Amino acid sequence: MRKSSLPHEYESIDELNHLAHVLSDLDQSDIEKFEAVIDSGEYTGSVHDLINLAQNLDCYDFYPGIDSEEALGRVYIEEMEMLDVPDNVLPYFDFEAYGRDARINEGGHFAPGGYVFNNGGSFVERYHGMEDIPPEHRIFAYPKLNIREQMAAYQEVIDRSALNEEKLRLPTSREDR
Repeated sequence: MRKSSLPHEYESIDELNHLAHVLSDLDQSDIEKFEAVIDSGEYTGSVHDLINLAQNLDCYDFYPGIDSEEALGRVYIEEMEMLDVPDNVLPYFDFEAYGRDARINEGGHFAPGGYVFNNGGSFVERYHGMEDIPPEHRIFAYPKLNIREQMAAYQEVIDRSALNEEKLRLPTSREDR
């Protein structure tokens, strides 16, 4: 489990655009799960982490609308039947304690949209860096220049800036006299 605080101050525009494309492929329930995992603090250290998280949502279970240990206990007992509680005992059953134990044992988290936990699935890092961004998701094209071409491009920028600087120093003509 990789936890971080905030994304880096400077992220690549291409990475951000790629993340937007990855997220646009998710359905609404996966978006809610993604938001809940982010709220838990897992895989939030960078855009790189978020891209991989979006591609590994099957490693998490999410129960929308579950916002308390009691509600979690009720879902596990009444709906999922994780524990066989006789009907005559059910009114006396401590759902909150059961939900609390389940949350602790699962390492779960109550997010604004529901309850989420890592189900132990294999998290596979599919995105390793800029080289994994498909061309159609890129905003900037970075030309591959050899050293001579790079030096010529730098010299052109220097020459242009020197010309502009010289133009600024020349006195303006006064034709309206």
